[in-house]
Amino acid sequence: MSELIAHQVTAMVITFNEAPNIARCLDRLGWASRVLIIDSGSNDETLEIARSYPNVDIVKRPFDDFASQCNFGLSSIDTRWVLSLDADYELSAALEAEFSTLRASTFAAYEASFVYCVCGNPLGGTLYPPRRVLYRRDCARYRNEGHGHRVEIDGSVGRLKGKIHHDDRKPLSRWLSSQQRYAAREADYLLVSNRGDLRWADRIRLMAWPAPIAVFLYTLILKRCLIDGWPGWLYVLQRTLAETMIALELVDRKINATRPPSGCD
Repeated sequence: MSELIAHQVTAMVITFNEAPNIARCLDRLGWASRVLIIDSGSNDETLEIARSYPNVDIVKRPFDDFASQCNFGLSSIDTRWVLSLDADYELSAALEAEFSTLRASTFAAYEASFVYCVCGNPLGGTLYPPRRVLYRRDCARYRNEGHGHRVEIDGSVGRLKGKIHHDDRKPLSRWLSSQQRYAAREADYLLVSNRGDLRWADRIRLMAWPAPIAVFLYTLILKRCLIDGWPGWLYVLQRTLAETMIALELVDRKINATRPPSGCD
């Protein structure tokens, strides 16, 4: 019988000033023999908290982009399997139980779905897509995509039944300060990509004006955030604002690309 995957896993977490989140993430990883944290220069209590967990190793690396951080992390791991998590992820009890019985198979990776939480309040729906979180180290390589990153897997991908809770409790001001930078990177990605290679959601985003309207209605009504109270409204407004800032970047660049050299005359 094949060996349990949990005996061959290193958990990898990328951090930068994640003091409001990191303990909740690490609390769910006590079963892992090693948790590797790739820190990008935290100056809050992130590393102090992380050092209190006996299975945590910390490596510091200046941040250039997400894919480079993750690929560097893979080069520092010698187990066959990697569990890649953000610091604001918490494994559900069901997913922990699933890991305890999961055995190696023909799959090179497994993806998990998410429950999006706002200050501990789970929402009924989310735009957050499933992510390939568990994979064989020798089959994985990261690449940048927009303001984020994506792991490319050489092999077939299975689906985990248990879910991950996404629960970022950093201050709203931190989220707001990140959005302009993220929007600029997303616009860069959309404008240089071949339209035929883009996902349908990115094609709508590239049109600029429909995306904020569509996201507002989709999250509020189809994802049923309307019935989630204030946490649902916060999520709807955040997603709408994020799409609006991307649209602003795109429209601004379109205008500047067609502006006469001498101005309006």
